[in-house]
Amino acid sequence: MPRRHQVRTTVSVLALTSLMTAGALVHEDGAPSPTAHGALSATDTVTPQLTATDVATRITALQQYLQTHPRDPARWATLSAAYIEQARTTGDSSRYPQAGDALSRSLALQPRDNDAALAGYAALAAARHDFQTSLRYADAALAVNPYGERALAVRIDALVELGRYDEALAAAQHADAVRPGIPAFTRLAYVRELRGDTVEARRILILALKDASTPAETAYSATALGNLAWAQGRYDEALAHYATALRADPQYLPALEGRGRTRASRGDLKGALRDLTTVVQQVPLPAELTALGETYQASGNPPQAQRQFALVAAWSVLAQANGVATDLDTAVALTEHGNPMDALAAAHRAWDQRHTVHTADALAWALHARGQDAQALPYAQRSLATGYRNATFRYHLAIIEMALGRRDQARVNLRSALALNPGFSPTGAPAARAALTQLDRLPEPS
Repeated sequence: MPRRHQVRTTVSVLALTSLMTAGALVHEDGAPSPTAHGALSATDTVTPQLTATDVATRITALQQYLQTHPRDPARWATLSAAYIEQARTTGDSSRYPQAGDALSRSLALQPRDNDAALAGYAALAAARHDFQTSLRYADAALAVNPYGERALAVRIDALVELGRYDEALAAAQHADAVRPGIPAFTRLAYVRELRGDTVEARRILILALKDASTPAETAYSATALGNLAWAQGRYDEALAHYATALRADPQYLPALEGRGRTRASRGDLKGALRDLTTVVQQVPLPAELTALGETYQASGNPPQAQRQFALVAAWSVLAQANGVATDLDTAVALTEHGNPMDALAAAHRAWDQRHTVHTADALAWALHARGQDAQALPYAQRSLATGYRNATFRYHLAIIEMALGRRDQARVNLRSALALNPGFSPTGAPAARAALTQLDRLPEPS
């Protein structure tokens, strides 16, 4: 059994961009556990304990079981968790309506005290980027079972994605106190990262990796460590963590993506293209498509780059058809690689829904792309107000300051971005160096 330590923290908060909550599906013998206050249900844990192949196999097994045992509410909730996890790992948003149908069946069979179904609805809403609804369902699930690990984790995610960072901190600390383990650890680590405390974030993630008891848990935790190291420009360390993840699960796409980004940061564009192409072939999501497109751009292949950027719009149409709010993804992708007017409209819609550091940066950059730098500046400043050490955000702030004639501030922020993560983007990092050179050559104002 893994050691489930409690992580003692002082102040901090999570945000994930990239590590969505997953749902473990059923026990190895295929039987759900009984549900009770303080007891684990079949869908209670959110630690990713299964590979993508395992998830597909479990979906088939659950579907077959439910054909002959259709009045099992726990298995319907478990099937929903499997659909959500498969959508997360493959980008197949058509699984979300299926997940909703399974949850409806579960709740119809057990209308009262069905915390597994309520937590499932919370996870489904989060996957669709409807974080207000996600929070409401997570609270309802915790009212039934205050120890539900999945509801505790999704509640933290919802608060973070709504920009309610102080409440998210309290929720993360509470989850660590009542259900210490990898879901709580990784969220606390991201909370620390958002507040600029990368040393503590790293310590917590190392503890999570030590607690990992399955290949998927190892891959999940090691990839989180790799992402943190990459964001701080520690590329050798990042690659070592991704190697650990891929030894545990050679098909773990987040680790392969991280390795691709890191290879691009080190100038190995051919290696980056191999990794990112493999990822996009299986998970054609906006961030991955944009990363591949920018790597093609840096490699001197604009036609291939444009093909990747065009696919973002296609993804958005499909995702919206399956109930996913795509405004933030659309704004980020379209600002530099699409229609800036559409990007700005999407960024405004995203900001209306949630005031996070990520939506602040997206809105700032979209405003800059439309020449509205005075309006962009406060949003760019807000994106870094928590202490978040993000080189891309700092680069965006610097370019906006430069456009406003704030040369000294722009110079400081460009240098800071490049010192933090000198290869933060295959196109952005060279642009940052060029901007810094341009500033250094400008005559001082008289």
